[in-house]
Amino acid sequence: GGQMAPTTLKGQKTTTTPHGRNPNIAGYPIHFSEILAVLEGTAFVARCSLDCYKNIVITKKYIEKAFKYQIENKGFSFVEMLSPCPTDWGMSPEEALKWLRENMIKEFKLGVIKDKWNNV
Repeated sequence: GGQMAPTTLKGQKTTTTPHGRNPNIAGYPIHFSEILAVLEGTAFVARCSLDCYKNIVITKKYIEKAFKYQIENKGFSFVEMLSPCPTDWGMSPEEALKWLRENMIKEFKLGVIKDKWNNV
């Protein structure tokens, strides 16, 4: 319930970091998509956001491609989805969406990071 996550930004407050994430104590946000993309067995890695209809449609396409690659035994697939958490962020849903767009997406860039079979 509201604990710090790998994507918690520096200074961001959570239940377990009430004064904000301090990199000297809790480390920095972890960019899992970029980490996984360099592995040889990874076929598809993408990061998307659930902040608007357009991005939800893109997310669905990424998930479909990830499952397709998995079913075809092309390699490991990973889709990272950024989503707001208004309750634990202490914001209204509208404020949380705005905060995600203005802060999280700056730190965690959206898009396909690796597509081994489409040279993206």
